[in-house]
Amino acid sequence: MKKLIPLALLLILTSAATSQIRMRDFGIETGIFKPGKFNAITDVPGVRVGHKTLIAGDDMRTGVTAIIPHEGNLFQKKTPAAIYVGNGFGKLAGYTQVKELGNIETPVILTNTLSVSAALDALITYTLKQEGNSAIGSVNGVVGETNDGGLNNIRARYVKPEHVIEAIDAAKTGPVEEGGVGAGTGTICFGFKGGIGTSSRVLPASLGGYTVGVLVQSNFGGVLEIAGVQIGKILGKYDFKRDVDKDADGSCMMVVITDAPLTSRNLERLAKRAMMGLAKTGGIASNGSGDYVIALSVAKENLIDEKTLFYSPVELHNHSMSSLFLATIEATEEALINSLFAAKTTKGFNGRVVEELPKEIVVKEIKRALTRGSY
Repeated sequence: MKKLIPLALLLILTSAATSQIRMRDFGIETGIFKPGKFNAITDVPGVRVGHKTLIAGDDMRTGVTAIIPHEGNLFQKKTPAAIYVGNGFGKLAGYTQVKELGNIETPVILTNTLSVSAALDALITYTLKQEGNSAIGSVNGVVGETNDGGLNNIRARYVKPEHVIEAIDAAKTGPVEEGGVGAGTGTICFGFKGGIGTSSRVLPASLGGYTVGVLVQSNFGGVLEIAGVQIGKILGKYDFKRDVDKDADGSCMMVVITDAPLTSRNLERLAKRAMMGLAKTGGIASNGSGDYVIALSVAKENLIDEKTLFYSPVELHNHSMSSLFLATIEATEEALINSLFAAKTTKGFNGRVVEELPKEIVVKEIKRALTRGSY
């Protein structure tokens, strides 16, 4: 007689056959706020995401991820923005102008460390070609990076400006592909295969009904925790296990977008909370880690048209920010875990193999801890 497959397992297997696996597919939920329809940064109206994944031969494991904040001309309708530096061992382009002026005027591009210049070149080309931009002579492209040299031959600089344009052109709303795709193709997180992850939270109507979406490029170390359970310790795979300091190094890029009406001051406060989400996963922002948060508001009433004489934004009161803070923490934490759950075992440069997170073991340990109340 054939053995019957438990319904919960059948649902997981069916999901695996039709789409990527995420944390919630295993019945693990974190936080108190509900995610949006796609549980992705694209739940924020108008936000689009595109990837260009570069895999070839034995050593090309890299790519580009493009985040488009809204559907209009970004240079003509700039988005209020802020950038928070959790740890500055990185090469984030465009930071000083965002800090000075409080806005972003291009798509946000994520790629590898040695491809920042190629991405900037592409953003300049993209912006200059947009209708209505024929007179501009300055472009502040925003490009974030992590070092994927563990699996990718990073010195070969495989990413070209045309790949960045392809990622921008591929950007769409709806579900976002996660794991080893785009800028996450060659990344490593907590010693397992990392990548791109995303999540969202929607506040109840009583708190404004705003949406917060987060997308991450995970490439960092620490002691992995999921739902408060020390998974890294249980699996025996964590930084400093053999007192090797360099194992903790890496980087993490976090992009936070909301439709709540905020200006750069409160967006910086929002960005700081994403680092708390990273900490909840066991990330430590080590000495050699570039950990940056880019936060934007796409509230239509606050988009910046510099052809007008005055800028009169609408801004939530400070006392209304706490729920957005929590939503950001929750979405960041889940986005980072999703990047691990979606990633697959990858073999790359110099024959190195980075294993995927052993999801079945992880889920079993989490449910065991939750059952006995020892988390």
